[in-house]
Amino acid sequence: MRIKSMTATFGRLNKARLEPGPGLTLIHAPNEGGKSTWAAFWRTMLYGIDTRGRDKKGYLADKNRYQPWSGAPIEGEITLDYEGRDITIRRGPQGNTPFGAFSAVYTGTREPVPGLTAANCGELLTGVGAEVFTRSAFLGDGNLSLTTAPELERRIAALVTSGEEDVSFSQAMERLKGWKNRRQVNKSVGEIPKLDRELAQVRENLAQLEETAALSARLEGEQAALVRTREGLERQAEVHRVLARQKLDHRYAQAEADYQTARKQLDSLEEERSAHPAPDREELKKAQGELQYLKVLDEEIKQGSAALTEAEEASAKAREAAKDEHFTGMTGDEAVAKAAEIAASVQTSQEKQEKLKRISSRSTVAGLILAPLFGGGVWLVSRSIMFAAILALIICVGVAGNLLWTRSIVQASEKRISALLSPFGVQTPEELAALAQNYKERCQAADKAAHEAEVIRNAVTERQSKRDIAKSELLNFVHTFAPEASDMFGCSAALSRALNLDHDLALARERASAARRRLDDLAAQGAGHDGAEEVPELPVPDMGPEETERALAQAAERLDQVSARLNQARGTLQAMGDPAALAAQAEELETRLARKRLELDALAAAMDALTRANTRLQERFSPELNRLTGQFMARLTGDKYSAVSLTRELEGFVQTGGDVLPRSALYLSRGTADQLYLALRLAVCRLCLPEKPPILLDDALASFDDARLERALELLWELSGEQQLLLFTCQKREGEVLGDTPGVTRVEL
Repeated sequence: MRIKSMTATFGRLNKARLEPGPGLTLIHAPNEGGKSTWAAFWRTMLYGIDTRGRDKKGYLADKNRYQPWSGAPIEGEITLDYEGRDITIRRGPQGNTPFGAFSAVYTGTREPVPGLTAANCGELLTGVGAEVFTRSAFLGDGNLSLTTAPELERRIAALVTSGEEDVSFSQAMERLKGWKNRRQVNKSVGEIPKLDRELAQVRENLAQLEETAALSARLEGEQAALVRTREGLERQAEVHRVLARQKLDHRYAQAEADYQTARKQLDSLEEERSAHPAPDREELKKAQGELQYLKVLDEEIKQGSAALTEAEEASAKAREAAKDEHFTGMTGDEAVAKAAEIAASVQTSQEKQEKLKRISSRSTVAGLILAPLFGGGVWLVSRSIMFAAILALIICVGVAGNLLWTRSIVQASEKRISALLSPFGVQTPEELAALAQNYKERCQAADKAAHEAEVIRNAVTERQSKRDIAKSELLNFVHTFAPEASDMFGCSAALSRALNLDHDLALARERASAARRRLDDLAAQGAGHDGAEEVPELPVPDMGPEETERALAQAAERLDQVSARLNQARGTLQAMGDPAALAAQAEELETRLARKRLELDALAAAMDALTRANTRLQERFSPELNRLTGQFMARLTGDKYSAVSLTRELEGFVQTGGDVLPRSALYLSRGTADQLYLALRLAVCRLCLPEKPPILLDDALASFDDARLERALELLWELSGEQQLLLFTCQKREGEVLGDTPGVTRVEL
């Protein structure tokens, strides 16, 4: 079989077409270029898609994973060279089932291929089922490791024996386990435990039959005693009911008397209300609020009057403290202005004194200097001592006269200053200014106290006015329904009486209504005037009515329970049937159980024998597969690993020329392990796939180094001479190694 073309609407592929060559086809594409999608498409076209798969955490079912990105349905077509003729296989949607439609015809015709169906397509074309195909010729997920499967195990086992492929060790063991499990599983499920339980049940039924017969006799005696007890309690309960009826009638008569009393009180209050109609309740409450407001005003007037007295006393004290003999008749500002005026006059006089003193001192100094100068000058000119002395004396007399005149002027000025300050009892203008300022402050304190007294007086007057108005309005309102009220006490009493009348009337209505309801309730309970009739005196029971009812209920409940148990016991006896039949059934179950236990022992012996045989077989497991895998492994590794051995689970062991013992694949590097399992898959393809279907490899050589990559490509090229081979890769290395190798088809996606 050889692939000639594939056309797919599948995942990211949208009507994409791929035409591999007859031998080795190298298909290059980058990551996300569609390589794995083409591989999955090839497998799905052969074996179909699992429509029952469900998405799980971290996993998408194929039917969802490969839904076309374009939104179109999944569909595809492949053309194959099969048995010398071209055939075309198509799959597409059928209703809501992806890949549900299938057709296989000879290419260019509508003639169907005989025997080729959707169910057997893959197995008929490749010669193997999906389990073997995905473990041999399909390396489509980048993971080369290999696990066993029953079908693959049968085919490999055929290499050891005569070629019989109908059964494998695992299938035979599973069948024996199934037979064993039908007889016994975990000591609790199976035919033997079931028979054990049935036998135990029959034996238990026999014992229960005897117990039930004894129980039935005991319950019959207990039932008769309970019937007698119940009848006695019923008679006592009837006496309690008669006594309760009498008591109820007495309560009815009392309730009727209470109702009549309440009704009379209500009528009396309603009559009083109609004789003295009053405003509604809200107006009365508002009037009570006004009355409270009057009390508040009276309290405020009282407190205000006391505060006014204190304020007037404080004002009088402040006026008295403001009096000053130095500023009589002046205001504080006038006193300050007067002090400032006197201070200015004093300052002017003092400035004149200082100026005159400076002039006098300068004149004296000048005279004292000029007297000797002029005297000396005259002597020099006239040479007359007498004339010079006279001139000097004249100048000195002038200086002395100037000093006397200045002193008299200063004394006169000081007298004027003293005359200005002495009336105020101060020595300096500053003392006068402080005295005036103190007087001003005392005047301001007196004015403030007078103002505060005036404010309080106005507030008291205002509240007195409000009180008088409110009192007048309240009296006018109360006079509408209580004209006898003459003061606030009378108003308060009238308002309380009016409000209480409504309250008393409401209470009286409620009492009358409650008494009526009580009377109706007692009548509904069957009470009446029968209590007036003569009733014979009844004996008082030993227990009270509640205790009697409880005892009667307990007796009835116990009787029901005993009767139910008795009926159940009688039904059980009837259902159990004949004790002899139960004994025969127990004997028959014992015989069957012994036979099943013998069968279980035989199955265990068979499983042990099969296990021992399988162990011996594993010692020589498929030498042909080991030999061919070893040849391929030697080619891939440059003869470093010359021998390969495999367990039945396809776990690989390799051995070099110098190794004493084989080494597990778990100890190998990732690349070497991939080379081991590539060799194993190629060997499985050669030995177990007689139809030689195309081999598909998706990035299978990514972990190979350059030398082993070259050897692997050489081996694949050789194999492609007998079997079509598709190699998908995302690297350029494979193309560079193959170079111009003949027979290699190159495709760029």
